Amino acid sequence: MLDTLIRGGSILDGSGRAAFDGDVGIRDGRIVAVGRVDEPARETIDADGALVTPAWIDIHTHYDGQVTWDSAMDPSASHGVGTIVMGNCGVGFAPVHPGGQRELIDLMEGVEDIPGSALHEGMPWGAWSTYPEYLDFLSTRSYALNVASMVAHGAVRNYAMGERGRTNQAATADDLQRMGTIVEEALRAGAVGFSTSRIMGHRSIHGEPVPGTFANDDELMTIAQALRRAGTGLLQIIPSSTLGAGKPEAPEHTALEAEVDLITRVSRESGRPATFTLFQVDAWADKWREVIARVKAGNAAGAQVFPQVGSRPTGLVLGLRTYHCFMRKPSYLALAGLPFERMLAELRRPEVRAAILSEPNVPHPHPGSMESVIANLVLNPAKTFALDDGWSYEPTADESFAAQAARAGQPDPMAFLYDHLTSGDGRRFAIMFFTNYADYTMDAVREMQLDDATVTGLSDAGAHVSLIFDAVNPTYQLAYWGRDRRRGDTIPLPHLVHRQTGRNARLFGFHDRGGIAPGMRADVNVIDFARLGLGAMELRRDLPAGGMRLMQPAQGYVATMVDGTLTRRHDQDTGARPGRLLRSGR
Repeated sequence: MLDTLIRGGSILDGSGRAAFDGDVGIRDGRIVAVGRVDEPARETIDADGALVTPAWIDIHTHYDGQVTWDSAMDPSASHGVGTIVMGNCGVGFAPVHPGGQRELIDLMEGVEDIPGSALHEGMPWGAWSTYPEYLDFLSTRSYALNVASMVAHGAVRNYAMGERGRTNQAATADDLQRMGTIVEEALRAGAVGFSTSRIMGHRSIHGEPVPGTFANDDELMTIAQALRRAGTGLLQIIPSSTLGAGKPEAPEHTALEAEVDLITRVSRESGRPATFTLFQVDAWADKWREVIARVKAGNAAGAQVFPQVGSRPTGLVLGLRTYHCFMRKPSYLALAGLPFERMLAELRRPEVRAAILSEPNVPHPHPGSMESVIANLVLNPAKTFALDDGWSYEPTADESFAAQAARAGQPDPMAFLYDHLTSGDGRRFAIMFFTNYADYTMDAVREMQLDDATVTGLSDAGAHVSLIFDAVNPTYQLAYWGRDRRRGDTIPLPHLVHRQTGRNARLFGFHDRGGIAPGMRADVNVIDFARLGLGAMELRRDLPAGGMRLMQPAQGYVATMVDGTLTRRHDQDTGARPGRLLRSGR
């Protein structure tokens, strides 16, 4: 007898081939039959009129702290994700010397906007020191989805070099040997890769560049050799010129072409795949095409490099209850402790408005903190929009604050933003795009998604909890690109499903996941595609120490299964926690 029979769905099996009608039989956590299945089952899920897909595999998340205190694993679990990969961007929490967590927390808070208080209070510091011990700790826990982890350069350099590792000082021969040993040990223990960041915009809350920003070629080749010796894992990298090239303090490696060539060499030296973030940005509206061509040339010569692209523009969400450009003004700071409704009334007073719009910022004690960054943000009103429920993420130029302010005769875009945020009940949001929207269309995103050299990621789920909310990308991508887009062509559903499942599974060596086929692990979504979409964005204060985060629910998931166990039914958590730590090569 089967444990579960999914009856009569339209199956998109994750391979990229066209949908076909059939049943899926599941026993002991695995798919045992696909097609016409007549065997009886303890439970039957009616999938008539629904899509049946593998559960999504999200390869760019930052749950490194959350996995130690949480089992629900939202927002990802509520958006059909069956496996996440964390430890991206060179930030993580192992290895760590006893009592040395502050530096790693400051780094994670500065780079990924996860409240330091939640990380201090929520994580069981002292439960591990080495990276294998961290994985052993995670292996004792269970989750609503499966968890895989990369070892992060910031933690490795800090552990091997101490304070010197947090500067631009080159590693010594002894340092390199220690780092190579640590990385190899982590990979053999089950890390699915190594991550690093070289971009100047990634800084600790104190404003210090992340360890690894200035790592020289010898250091990266030492890591590559550790990957080769281990024979497993991949390299994930944020190249120095993704967004911030041209800054005077940036190292000489800021040329994007040089970064791609370096990543290509690391892949060839290690014999392992590499993935790096790739966006369209205003300054280089077409540069991404040149980069992909360069990657393909390197791959033809023996490398395995996969640019990682997003599903929509990346934007900073601004709101009175989260982050905004006025939060370091003296007159605002004088009101910030009031109850929200009273503060809102004060902010609407003409004299308060005039003062806030004219005052300089009060310097923040932590210049690398997100509050400091956003307070000093130079707003681009031409790429700033009102963020409303049901928004497409593909607005026209006429919808921008610049265009609206001009039509309203308002010469100051900051005043226009102020009036927007303080209008109504004060709970409105605005969003400023900074990638993938150079020409006010997502045609470039579509082209990147269709290119067979790229992979889909960059959700940043678990990070930027009050600022960027792309954790919903798995749901958004299927609904918008597969059904709702009106300003251009859509993307075929088999291609969309393949990129979120089978393609990402192969990249990370999850050979028994990412497909609907006999023998595969039963990580499955049943989706009412006509209803699939995003709910209203909301703020929850449910992190440790009362930390706040933006959340946006999904609708349309009839069922999500992880390892054959029903974790969600009709968009509700069942309470089941079958997810476990996945180790590379096991």
